[in-house]
Amino acid sequence: MRDYYELLGVQRTCSEGELKSAFRKLAMEHHPDRNGGAAEATAKFKEINEAYTILSDPQKRAAYDRFGHAGVNGNGAGAAGFGDVHDIFNDVFGDVFGDMFGRGQRSSGPARGQDLRYDLEITLEQAYAGAEVEIKVPAAMMCETCDGSGAKPGTSPTTCVACGGAGRVRRNQGFFQVETTCPRCGGAGRVVLEPCRSCGGQGQVRRERVLEVRVPAGVDDGSRIRLSGEGDAGARGGPRGDLYIFLSVKPHELFERDGLDLLCSVPVSMTTAALGGEIDAPCLLGGENCDGQCKIKVKVPEGAQFGQTVRLRGRGMPSLRTRQRGDLVVQLEVETPTRLTAKQKALMREFGELCSEQQNPRSATFFRKAKRFWNDVTGAEGRV
Repeated sequence: MRDYYELLGVQRTCSEGELKSAFRKLAMEHHPDRNGGAAEATAKFKEINEAYTILSDPQKRAAYDRFGHAGVNGNGAGAAGFGDVHDIFNDVFGDVFGDMFGRGQRSSGPARGQDLRYDLEITLEQAYAGAEVEIKVPAAMMCETCDGSGAKPGTSPTTCVACGGAGRVRRNQGFFQVETTCPRCGGAGRVVLEPCRSCGGQGQVRRERVLEVRVPAGVDDGSRIRLSGEGDAGARGGPRGDLYIFLSVKPHELFERDGLDLLCSVPVSMTTAALGGEIDAPCLLGGENCDGQCKIKVKVPEGAQFGQTVRLRGRGMPSLRTRQRGDLVVQLEVETPTRLTAKQKALMREFGELCSEQQNPRSATFFRKAKRFWNDVTGAEGRV
């Protein structure tokens, strides 16, 4: 008879975890059901099962270490009944196969209701200031006619004769005994012989519920609100599930959001950009009724260029979890006037003649670079 440690491929000083890991690997490899019931695999499987039965028991392992096979005297798994094998596999494979070996059995008692998801689109103004929003959510509710029993008023569900009320049945499958949901009662442990007309024996009806949702200030796309106990009703008197509200923010016609900052492009006349001054820019201020057209004064610096930005501190989005607030970033879009009159054109020409490189430094710098480029190209062509 082979040494048990040798059979499992472990050292005599191996830990309980190493022993279990080795047995699990060999058992999966030589399981009869995975080898078409081959006699060689079955024999090997029984050998490694016998070895693990002895070595996983501290007292039997001590006796085996001292006296060898004579010390255990036939107490291995080969002489054991199925109940012992079931216990062994429940211990070793319970985390892999779950209730196949009896772990994690589902009770026929109360069951928690399903969680629900609701997608809610809000405006940027609502995300900025927070809001109370009314939503309508279809959800499973306990049937009031039968008080959730599913049985016709005046009657009661009866115990399932197939599973005896356990909701689970066992059947032999090869070397194992497998436990599955009872097919007759669907795991409820009870059978409704006379179903309630209102819910068809389900104990629940689906109805539309109206809920008030508080949207906190500072939410963004992908923010999630959890409403505990607002999901589907539980089965057989179980607790309700939760409702998860996923938020998305509608695009705004004036603002773009960048984290906590708000970006807004504002046209500026050419004269204001040149001379400096003040312009009105929209901002999100006020409460829930803010229409997005609130105004704020923005100082335009003298000589402002197209695309230049002015940052207004603390005028952006509030933070959802802190007291921090972003900025309002106003991008100046200098606008060239169109449809000029003859007098305006004449004045513009006169103005252009009066301007020098000092008034147009960017143009002067650009054309100096361009002149060097043209000279280099002309010189290159001349040498060809």
